[in-house]
Amino acid sequence: QLQLVESGGGLVQPGGSLRLSCAASGFTLDYYYIGWFRQAPGKEREGVSCISSRGGSTIYADSVKGRFTISRDNAKNTVYLQMNSLKPEDTAVYFCAADRRYWCLRPAYDYWGQGTQVTVSS
Repeated sequence: QLQLVESGGGLVQPGGSLRLSCAASGFTLDYYYIGWFRQAPGKEREGVSCISSRGGSTIYADSVKGRFTISRDNAKNTVYLQMNSLKPEDTAVYFCAADRRYWCLRPAYDYWGQGTQVTVSS
């Protein structure tokens, strides 16, 4: 069974950092594009970042550019999202998604994790 599991969310103060992980089971991520998305209450799901299958290409939404970094370790079958200088407006449930097709920040991926809550508050 193909499964993605996010972890690393939590409560952090403004200006703080978190690193999210997205671990795959039941398949290898080597040939998959990965996207990170987030959804705040009452808002649509928003693309945050995406990474190519080999990690050579990354894209970021303007709202997180310069603060977030996406990376992948195919040997560990895991993708990461390092989030620095967090702001209250970053508060949302964060999801990772995988697909062999290139969707990048469009939420059209075949496989999704269950999400992890990130709350930025003092």
